[in-house]
Amino acid sequence: MADLKPVYLLSGSDRPKIARALRRLRDRIGDDSTEHLSARETSGEDAVAACNALGLFGGAGRLVIVDEADRWKADDVKAVAAYIAAPSPETVLALVAEEVKAGAALAKAVAKVGELLTYDVTKRRLPEWVGEQFTRLGASADKDACRALVDVVGEDLDELASEADKLATWAGGDPITVEDVERLAVGRAETPIFSVTDAWGRRDVGAVLARVESLLERTHRTRSGELLRILASLAGHVGRVRRCQRLAETGVRPREAAGTLKMHPFAAEKAFAQAGNFSAEELEAALVRLAELDAAAKGGSRMPAELELDRALVAITRRAA
Repeated sequence: MADLKPVYLLSGSDRPKIARALRRLRDRIGDDSTEHLSARETSGEDAVAACNALGLFGGAGRLVIVDEADRWKADDVKAVAAYIAAPSPETVLALVAEEVKAGAALAKAVAKVGELLTYDVTKRRLPEWVGEQFTRLGASADKDACRALVDVVGEDLDELASEADKLATWAGGDPITVEDVERLAVGRAETPIFSVTDAWGRRDVGAVLARVESLLERTHRTRSGELLRILASLAGHVGRVRRCQRLAETGVRPREAAGTLKMHPFAAEKAFAQAGNFSAEELEAALVRLAELDAAAKGGSRMPAELELDRALVAITRRAA
C-alpha cells in the first residue's frame, strides 16, 4: 500500500488498458478487499462511505472502484473531493470515466494527492494498437493483418482485444496473416472492402472476382445493395490511388501525402504502391468504367448487375495484352 496513491482517475477510450490497470490494483490488494461500484447507482456520499468502511471488512487494505464517475453531479463531486482532501490511509479509490477534462473539479481534486491516468487511442492508431496487443500476447502480425482486423471487427477496442486474443491463441506462435484474420475474426464492422482493393492493386483478376463474390454472399443487405456499396468503395479507392499517383509525380512522399489526403500513413503508402502498378491512362479509364457500371447497376443495362460488375472488374484489373 505504501507505494500506491490514495486515489486514481482512469479515463480514455482504451478500455482494455484501463481494465488491466484495475486488475493490477486488484491483484495488489486482493479481490476480497475490493468493492466495485457504479456512479449510475452510487452517489458521491455513498462512495465516500465505502472508502471509510475498512472496519467492516478487516485486512490491511481496501480498494474501491467506481465506474462512470463522469456521471456524477456537482454535489457528488463535492463530496468525493472533500474525501480526497483527507483520504483513508488504508483505502485506494479508483475512479473510472470515459472522459474528464483536466480542468474539471474531480480531476483537480485527484491531481493534488493522486494520479490522473489517461489511456486514449485515436482512430488513426488503431492498426498500431492492434499490433501492440499481439506483441503483448506473444504473437506477431504484420501491418496488413493488423489493419485487416480493424476493418473486419470495427473500432470497438474491447472487441478488437478479444479477437486479437483469440487469434494469438490460435496461431500458437506462428505469424498471423491477413488470410488468418479474414478466416477467423468475427466481423462486426461493415464488411471490409480492403480485400477487393488489395487484390485490384495487385492486378489479380481471380482474387478480385473471388473477394467480391465472398462479400456478396456474406452481406446482411440485399445483394444489389451490397453491390452498390462495393462499387462506391472501389470507385473511391481508385480515385485516391489516382491522386496519390499525381502527388508521386511531383515528388511528394506517401507520409507527406497522408495529411493532405486525410489518410492513415499506412494506407497512403499502400495507395502509392498500387499507383505504381497502373498507368495514368488506366486509372482514368477505370474511373470512367466504374461510373458507367454505376449507371448500369441502377437500371441502365439489360444485363444482370452482377454480370456487369464482373465484366467491369476484369476490365479495370487485368493488364493489357
